[in-house]
Amino acid sequence: MELITLIWLVAATAFAWPHDEMASQRVTLLPSANGEAGAVVVSTAGIEHLLNKPYASLDVMHNGTAIETTRSPSEVDARYGLLLQAQPPRPQSFQLYFVNGSDRQLTVESAHVLASLQAYLQSRPSPEVTVIGHTDRTGQAAGNDALSLKRALSVRELIHKAGIATDNIPALGRGAREPLMTGDQEHLNRRVEIHVR
Repeated sequence: MELITLIWLVAATAFAWPHDEMASQRVTLLPSANGEAGAVVVSTAGIEHLLNKPYASLDVMHNGTAIETTRSPSEVDARYGLLLQAQPPRPQSFQLYFVNGSDRQLTVESAHVLASLQAYLQSRPSPEVTVIGHTDRTGQAAGNDALSLKRALSVRELIHKAGIATDNIPALGRGAREPLMTGDQEHLNRRVEIHVR
């Protein structure tokens, strides 16, 4: 989860919000996609103000004083809607899991995720994609490194088969260096992560 979701620091304009005529700067904390907010501390005139709720806002006046308020979603949309619409889509991550020892055979569940990934990539105008392969801790380090890279290259090939240009998509192998699970859940380490920005 992002620690700080999205913050706008803007110069005041002539709209009729309270304090607009006097405010020189405004900070508004926007919620993440799941509706939660991170936090930001704004220091002004030696005083720290913590904004940690969705739509919490701080107007900083020309004389350095600050006024905390909470905006409504409709107020923020009316004022900043065009800016928010111009933002690129939020980064997305996908994970595909492999059958033990295989560099090509996905689990049944991952076949559905692959279809979602391919559709998502086709809907994005110029996605920046990174593909990172992983293994469980079975086997030697050199073999795991090679297997994780083969998995990443295999997924990059599947992305290419969906009509997505892969010339600028790096495929990396991390071996067993970044496990998600241990013990009975070790199979969840046999994965490829796909990060899309």
